[in-house]
Amino acid sequence: MRTASRWQKSRPPMRAPGRSQILAVALLVAASLPAASGAQQPPPRENPRVREIVAAVSAPSIGATLQKLVSFGTRHTASDTVSAARGIGAARRWVKGEFDRISAACGSCFEVFYVSEKYPWGDSTRTADSVSVVSVVAIKRGSRDPNRVVLMTAHLDSRVNDIREVRDSAPGANDDGSGVAGVLEAARVLSRRTFDGSIAFAALAGEEEGLWGGRTLARTAKSKGWYVEGVLNNDMIGNIEGVDGAIDNGTVRVFSEGVPPTETDVERMARRGTGGEVDGISRQLARYLEWIAGVYLSNLRVLLVYRLDRFGRGGDHRAFADLGFAAVRVTDVHENFTRQHQRVRVENGVAYGDVLEGVNVSYVAKVTALNAAALASLAWAPAPPRSVRITGAVSPAATLSWVAPQDSAAVLGYQVYWRATDASRWESSRWVGQARAHTFDGLVIDNFFFGVSSVSAGGDESPVVFPAGGTGAN
Repeated sequence: MRTASRWQKSRPPMRAPGRSQILAVALLVAASLPAASGAQQPPPRENPRVREIVAAVSAPSIGATLQKLVSFGTRHTASDTVSAARGIGAARRWVKGEFDRISAACGSCFEVFYVSEKYPWGDSTRTADSVSVVSVVAIKRGSRDPNRVVLMTAHLDSRVNDIREVRDSAPGANDDGSGVAGVLEAARVLSRRTFDGSIAFAALAGEEEGLWGGRTLARTAKSKGWYVEGVLNNDMIGNIEGVDGAIDNGTVRVFSEGVPPTETDVERMARRGTGGEVDGISRQLARYLEWIAGVYLSNLRVLLVYRLDRFGRGGDHRAFADLGFAAVRVTDVHENFTRQHQRVRVENGVAYGDVLEGVNVSYVAKVTALNAAALASLAWAPAPPRSVRITGAVSPAATLSWVAPQDSAAVLGYQVYWRATDASRWESSRWVGQARAHTFDGLVIDNFFFGVSSVSAGGDESPVVFPAGGTGAN
């Protein structure tokens, strides 16, 4: 019988005054619940293949990629596109070449292509009134459910203080060479495996000017009818020394919004009565990353930040979230503003510039391993359950029900979750086999939130789905 706290490895137990009695009752109820009729034995909650993926991530490989990216001098979106050695054109051709090389090594297992769109530019130093924003994408198609896609993204472009300065040196080592290096390394490691769902990798342009590349790719995914299960946007994953003096190489922030902006008025009104303000699909994806870190990475802790992005700022995941896709930002925990959007210089004894010396390659490798583990787990897992519902008003029991995903043949069984309403993370879970409904006898629906995930025979699990009436159901 599989009853466990999903995140107990990644955070210390937290008990607020007055809540311990409720949780004690919940655990007693869980222990006394009868097994679901005909429930299969649960698979292990750790997949050894994921551990192998984590171990395969190479810091030296990431370091070599970073050196090459910095060598282009600047990767400003409007910089030189003709030179073979300098500017955004040379950089994107090199990235595409790397994707092509990785694909060739695995028997053409990737589809590699450019996605481009023109955006208004307007600059006295240029004769053109628009700029072509060209991003590089590589997709490893799933063997069972190829239309279900998880993405890892980073932005290729860089800048200095003046966003219109296209010729000055802008190494962009951390912002966002670190993310692009992570994307290429994850692609290399995951290319050796076959997955049920598809995994896409993208080096996006135009982020600094207006999140343009992310917007174009998000619209492309929508127009192609992809079922985007999650977007992991990696933007600055290499700095461990904060401008505040803090040094931390063991924590990474994951930003996520609580409620999708695409929810309908009916969904919004229902949420007012049933809750779910912190249970949207992006928030569940963030919790998934925290769980992955707790299970597979002993040297990296995920700090969940319940906000779409840093205060008053933005990243490429926003364009995907705007279209209703689950999307999060993965970023270092302490920023150093002397190394962001700065012309390389020394001023009053302070060194400015986003140079290679400011990137901790071992830290980039940790964060890359987190991404690779999450992408693999999501792509090996079945799709999440559909049409999840919860009932139990004025009753000493709550009943959760759901419909199998379209790839139901990949589902060994389901895991149900519950937590106190003031808890930010799922606290308890239980394996229920192939059942499509579960009644929590003794758990008053008013005092708990509930959810359910699909689980494969290998133990890989989909994100938790929150019941309709709140947010996050599909």
